[in-house]
Amino acid sequence: MHRLTRPAGHERPHGRYLLALSLAALGVVYGDIGTSPLYAMHECFFGLRAVPATRENVLGILSLIFWSLIIVVTAKYHVYVIRADNHGEGGILALMALVRGAVTGRRAQSVVVVLGLFGGALLYGDGIITPAISVLGAVEGLRVATPALTRYVVPVSIAALGGLFLFQRRGTGGVGKVFGPVLLVWFVTLATLGVRGILMEPGVLQAVSPVHAVHFLTANRFTAFVVLGAVFLVATGGEALYADLGHFGERPIQLDWFTLVGPSLVLNYFGQGALLLAAPGTVRNPFYQLAPEWALYPLVALATMAAIIASQAIISGAFSLTRQAVQLGYLPRMSIIHTSAREIGQIYIPGVNWALAAATIAVVLAFRSSSGLAHAYGVAVTTTMIITTALAFVVTRKLWKWPLMASLAVTATFLLVDLTFFTANAIKIEHGGWFPLVVAAAVYTILTTWQRGRALLRSRLRESAVPLEILLGDITADPPTRVPGTAVFLTPNVGTTPAALVHNLAHNKVLHQQVLFVSVLSEEIPSVRPDERVAVQPLANGFYSVTARYGFMEEPSMPDILRGLHRRGIVVPLEATTFFLGRETLVAAGRPAMARWRERLFALLSRNALSATAFFRIPPGQVFEVGVQVEM
Repeated sequence: MHRLTRPAGHERPHGRYLLALSLAALGVVYGDIGTSPLYAMHECFFGLRAVPATRENVLGILSLIFWSLIIVVTAKYHVYVIRADNHGEGGILALMALVRGAVTGRRAQSVVVVLGLFGGALLYGDGIITPAISVLGAVEGLRVATPALTRYVVPVSIAALGGLFLFQRRGTGGVGKVFGPVLLVWFVTLATLGVRGILMEPGVLQAVSPVHAVHFLTANRFTAFVVLGAVFLVATGGEALYADLGHFGERPIQLDWFTLVGPSLVLNYFGQGALLLAAPGTVRNPFYQLAPEWALYPLVALATMAAIIASQAIISGAFSLTRQAVQLGYLPRMSIIHTSAREIGQIYIPGVNWALAAATIAVVLAFRSSSGLAHAYGVAVTTTMIITTALAFVVTRKLWKWPLMASLAVTATFLLVDLTFFTANAIKIEHGGWFPLVVAAAVYTILTTWQRGRALLRSRLRESAVPLEILLGDITADPPTRVPGTAVFLTPNVGTTPAALVHNLAHNKVLHQQVLFVSVLSEEIPSVRPDERVAVQPLANGFYSVTARYGFMEEPSMPDILRGLHRRGIVVPLEATTFFLGRETLVAAGRPAMARWRERLFALLSRNALSATAFFRIPPGQVFEVGVQVEM
């Protein structure tokens, strides 16, 4: 069976290195799904259209939880989807780029892009809700400890979230060292509490049989179908393990799940179920009431730390997703700050951080409880999972070369489960599920508007540009005055004359001895080999056409590009180089290719984009900007 291979030099971890990676993966990959026990069981018996905690209902819901973890998280993500890596990288945008390169035809590629972009947009909604519901669910333990502390749940949650977002600018390097050990303690605690509960009522282990799930669904029908929306909360972190694939690889992520995370979650859910069988009155918060009274305050503190770690993981994921979108051309240039000199994945994007902070605190104030937020949670994740299943089908056919019937059988099985959970969660839309959909629609609009606007802008510039052959012929026939040094002109269109060069010749009447036309292209792979980064085509009269290629997990650097030219025998001293950049001013035209409101949105995004000088790390004292008006 064919499968994708990782880049050359990527060795499968083993021994102590594997254990170290597995411990680190606990803190990044499993924070989201690891905090689901705080609220998932509670929502089944106390949420929207909850069912009474009878023996049949408890066993039925536990059976649904158990088989959801088996089918959705274990079989789908750990055995199937995790193998669909894009040169070692995972996540919806990486999968979109992989599938887009595998299909032919503009219509098929357009469908893939739409699915991938909307799936990525949905993750921003998830990135807002996950910190809010996780931290609220943890702090709500104060209500169990002392009802008098109920009024402090929201303020304490906001304070914890505020501190988390303020911390982002300092990076995750320092605190990252304790993420894994804290979650190790957390999962051991989950397992211990679960065993404590199971010992109260060992008969709860009967729920392993799917017969109880089937009986619950047939006996309760519509109510059971609605409860599936709460059951799905146990699997909401499944997408995260695929998104973080590039950081750790398959083995550490799978080792964690099969040896610690999966068993701990199952034991805790069964322990909560056993508690409900023994004491149905504990339905309001079975997680905390599973613990002895003396352990409540330490458990609240540990749960809050685990929730913050889960939130950190989703925030880092939003940063990574944004960087990929910028590099793939779906978002404008923005400030991306590296918080570690050694780890390329540790980045901080101020604009995204503060937007997430404002939105997360707003939803805490609006919903005020994990139960209220549970109504909004799940819709976005189920939609993303459906998109992932659809794109993975293309991978099995085009890249893995599976037989059609095998691909259809696997896809249909997972799609049936995904659609069932999606329909159950769709009932929540009027109760708050609309929120992540609105966020996704807004983000999707921005992504597509920027991509469409940039394509139109390149087209307009190409229409008005002087063909490079004509310019070179004119210079040969009537040479301008040449001055020492090198001029670099950034251009998005290979083979055409940058407008900045035309304006410079028209007004200054001079030309540098060495002229480089540099085009920076983004490839739909995570990274480009250093020896394949820069391609040079010598032209006449000291002109060179330079193409620099970067993957969607890399960031372009003009000094690095010039150093790459040195290895090809072209000497370009950085200190003796002048960079000419075009700054386009967009004006309305009589031939609009986008709706007026989208033109205004694109213009707004353009005005607020990070300057090319900062984005490409060009020395600011060596830059000339030339204004160009472009009709949209």
